[in-house]
Amino acid sequence: MLASLPVAAQRRVPKDLSGVRGFNYQSAETIGHVESWLEYDPAVTERDLDYAKRLQLNQVRVFVPYAAWERNQEALRKNLLHFVRAAHARGIGVMPTMQYKYEEWKDKTAWPNARPFVADLVATIGKEPGLEIWDVENEPECCHLPPTPDNRLRMEHAVYMAKVFHELDPVTPVTIGATFADNMIEMGDAVDVLSFHNYSPTRAEIRASIDKAKQYAAKVGKPLVDSEIGCIARANPYDVTLEEHMQAHVGWYIWELMITGNWGTVHGVFYPDGTVRDPSIVAALFGMFRNRGKSIVEEVPDRENHVSDAVAKNKKWLADQNADWEAGLDLAEISANLLEAAQLVAMHDLPSRKVILLRSGQPDMPALRALLAQFTTSLEPYQLPPNDPRRSRPPGFIK
Repeated sequence: MLASLPVAAQRRVPKDLSGVRGFNYQSAETIGHVESWLEYDPAVTERDLDYAKRLQLNQVRVFVPYAAWERNQEALRKNLLHFVRAAHARGIGVMPTMQYKYEEWKDKTAWPNARPFVADLVATIGKEPGLEIWDVENEPECCHLPPTPDNRLRMEHAVYMAKVFHELDPVTPVTIGATFADNMIEMGDAVDVLSFHNYSPTRAEIRASIDKAKQYAAKVGKPLVDSEIGCIARANPYDVTLEEHMQAHVGWYIWELMITGNWGTVHGVFYPDGTVRDPSIVAALFGMFRNRGKSIVEEVPDRENHVSDAVAKNKKWLADQNADWEAGLDLAEISANLLEAAQLVAMHDLPSRKVILLRSGQPDMPALRALLAQFTTSLEPYQLPPNDPRRSRPPGFIK
């Protein structure tokens, strides 16, 4: 166990963080956390926080880099203050997460250099009611379990920075965002709030990590939160990991609210215009999850002959060398709607999106023919023979 640090008696440490519904944040219009502060747009921030409010999210975790402070202290102060106040106005608490001078953690004699940075942040937002928790370092052991010698030194740096924050801010609780529950435990004496990350690829592993974290939190009597979950590229789907954390009564922060230029290919809920990547993520945030049990009612898209009708009309249009552009677009739209409504194809690039793009551009008959042929091929397996019993109303649904 790394060395423990004193906690001031007046520090406002929450007793329970199980109600945290949080998100990590960076604007989609900027690249990197430094640019997000130096090219800060208050209107964009307020727009995005309004998206979060619509999802009933109540906490935000946001990275604050030393590099932004070093380049323009006045701008960082002004923008950070606006951010905290804008979040608070929407009922959203803020957890600033520190990023220090690049690789300064490797030199112990340089560690005190971060003190003016910390002191300035405390002076700027330390008394703001929207400030909830200081996250003094993100994943200092990343991403090795057990940590390598270098990562262990960085963990020592995180504990050192926790002490600095404790000294400079006697009120706000302090945490360290650990990559793994094991490392959270190792640094646990240094913090007021326990925080770990969980991108585990199976439900069993998600549960095991949560259980380990909860057992330690109960043992030491400290509040617990998971400050990073959700990644479509790590087999950690939002709806799966959210369901596990909700059932375990552990607060969470998804990574991340916006679909950004940094992590947007594997994380994020909202596009800047307020549309979403996947409605199942939104449903999961409200505690509604896909049925993965035995009780599903399988879709029968051809129950009323609409699939067979679409396939026949598509083939007729495709066989016509003088086929009408607008008529073909209508057939493509109908096919796209059938495919999407019954979830017959992958939804990462929506069929209806492809039709919309064709409608909005100049007529491109080869592209339309290729798309309609593709849709027809996808629909054909779901045609039912005329006398198939699935065309009738199932007895169980007749009262």
